[in-house]
Amino acid sequence: MIPEIDTKALIAGDPEVLAMVRAAAEGIGFMTIVNTPFSSERMQTLLQAYHRFFRQPETAKQSINMAATGSNRGWGAAGSEQVDPNANPDYKQVFDCGFELKIADANAPTEFYAPNLWPADMAGFRVLVETYYEDACAFAFELLRSIAIAIGEPAEFFDDKFDRPMALLRGNYYPTRPEWAGENDFGIATHTDYGCLTLLATDGSPGLEVRKRGGGWIPVSATPGDFVINFGEMLEMWTTDRVKATPHRVVGTNAERISIPLFFNPNFDTNVAPVGSDDVILAGDHISKRFNETYVHLNKDD
Repeated sequence: MIPEIDTKALIAGDPEVLAMVRAAAEGIGFMTIVNTPFSSERMQTLLQAYHRFFRQPETAKQSINMAATGSNRGWGAAGSEQVDPNANPDYKQVFDCGFELKIADANAPTEFYAPNLWPADMAGFRVLVETYYEDACAFAFELLRSIAIAIGEPAEFFDDKFDRPMALLRGNYYPTRPEWAGENDFGIATHTDYGCLTLLATDGSPGLEVRKRGGGWIPVSATPGDFVINFGEMLEMWTTDRVKATPHRVVGTNAERISIPLFFNPNFDTNVAPVGSDDVILAGDHISKRFNETYVHLNKDD
């Protein structure tokens, strides 16, 4: 069962809600949150902006095609990602943007802090997305502080690890499931998220499925203004497997679908090895390895 969490009660430290979050984090690895600071109207406006972007002709998006870069900024065509090496490349389109350093840092890898790429002919799109990015990152950090308390860590555990977050905001466009699609074709194939926490906004359409611990799949969605929360491989490793990164997928349906995940990940030089161990596993090394395996244009085996 995927629990529904009242955000205001969580941030206020309600013991019953904290216990629900701990059970979700250590069990199914997913939850939905309601009563958030984001109105339905604001999220619908954002979802519609992404829809307008993806509806443009491919020629209009080629100038910001991430396949021409060494990072994950801009537009990715269908087939630009392959999250499961045993499945075909995912047939969704994406638009990625992320954290830009305000002060030059020679030690910061450009693959995580590359300049963002924006469509030239969509008035207002950049401002809308950048404003949401800033607000969503602030909200995700507030959630992380409460989640830290829920899993038995100090509230300030994450405080010095997210001032240059490798936070990636993505717009996903899932078309209707193609007639040619077979058993190895997915909007996004079965995978676990790579990082720390994912804050997922959706248009409310069905499609996302979460793998149950005993097998089978649970559908999950959230109406605009509410969110789906799940945890990634990095946080699972960091917490010595207490927090679970759960496999999930989108097979595709007979309807289009837009989703907007914020992959909220710490600074590249954060040690995410299990707490209390003597190991060193840099967050940037983990993310870089997974990006190189997933993005077709970064795949080092090509």
